[in-house]
Amino acid sequence: MKLLRFGPVGATKPGALDSAGVIRDLSAHVPDIGYEQLDDSSLNMLRQIDLSSCPEVDPAVRLDQPISNVRKVVCIGLNYSDHAAESGMPVPEEPVVFMKSDTSLSAPNDEVIMPDGSEKLDWEVELGIVMAKTARKVSLENAMDYVAGFCVVNDISERAWQLEGTGQWVKGKSRDTFCPFGPVLTTKDEIADTQALDLWLDVDGERVQSGNTKTMIFSVPYIVSYLSHHLTLRAGDLIPTGTPPGVGLGFKPPRFLSVGQTMSLGIEGLGEISQTVVAEA
Repeated sequence: MKLLRFGPVGATKPGALDSAGVIRDLSAHVPDIGYEQLDDSSLNMLRQIDLSSCPEVDPAVRLDQPISNVRKVVCIGLNYSDHAAESGMPVPEEPVVFMKSDTSLSAPNDEVIMPDGSEKLDWEVELGIVMAKTARKVSLENAMDYVAGFCVVNDISERAWQLEGTGQWVKGKSRDTFCPFGPVLTTKDEIADTQALDLWLDVDGERVQSGNTKTMIFSVPYIVSYLSHHLTLRAGDLIPTGTPPGVGLGFKPPRFLSVGQTMSLGIEGLGEISQTVVAEA
C-alpha cells in the first residue's frame, strides 16, 4: 500500500495510489494520514478499502508530506561503507546518530530554500524508515514489527555549518525545507528486502549519486533496535538511514548547490521526488 497526502498547503487530503498508479482520494474513509493511522489495525483497515470506488485525483496535483505529524527526525550518518570512504572517515563501529528539526520537514517536490549566508549546500538521498508504534528497547528480531513503512528522503546539509566553525551537525541539517520526503509512504509489506534497494540522485539531470542499500553498514532492523535502546521511538517518527557516495562534499573539488538547480532522487519501489533550490526571501 502506498499512502500519501495531496492538495495545496493548508487544505491537504489523504490519499493512496491504486495498482495502476492513480491517486485516489481517501477523505471519505480517513481524516488524514498521520501517526494515528500507522498502527497495524489502522493500516489493515485501509487495506480493505476498494480504491476503485474512491474518487480519482488529477495526477498533476501537489503532493504534500505523506505523514501529517512527524514528531521527530532521528538520522544515521556515515552508514554506507563507500560513503564513509569518500568522506575520508573510518567506518563507524556503531551508528552515528544526529537529529534534524521537525521544522526542516517539507513536501516531496516543494522548493528547497538556500539560507542567507549558505556557502556549501549539499544533497543526500536516503532511505527513510517510518515508525508504526512506540518502540523502547526492542530486540533485533522484533524490530520490523515496529515499522510502518518507508519513503525517500533528501537530507539537505549546509556543510560549512555542519562541519566547520563550531561543527554542529544539527545546525547544518535543520533549516526550513532541509528534509523533503515522500512521495508516498510505502508500507513494509511491499518491500521484500530493505537491504537490496537501488537509490540515486541527479542534479540538473546529471547522475551524481548511485548506490544500493546492500552497502549499508547497519541494517534497517539494527538501526531501529539500536535507537530504541537510546531513546523512545514513536509512531510517525522518521529515520533517514544514511546516504551512498556521490554527495557534493565528496567530489574533488567539492561541488555544492546553487540557486536554480534541481535535484531529482528516488529509491527502487518507493518512487521519486524532486526539488529546485531557491533563494531565501
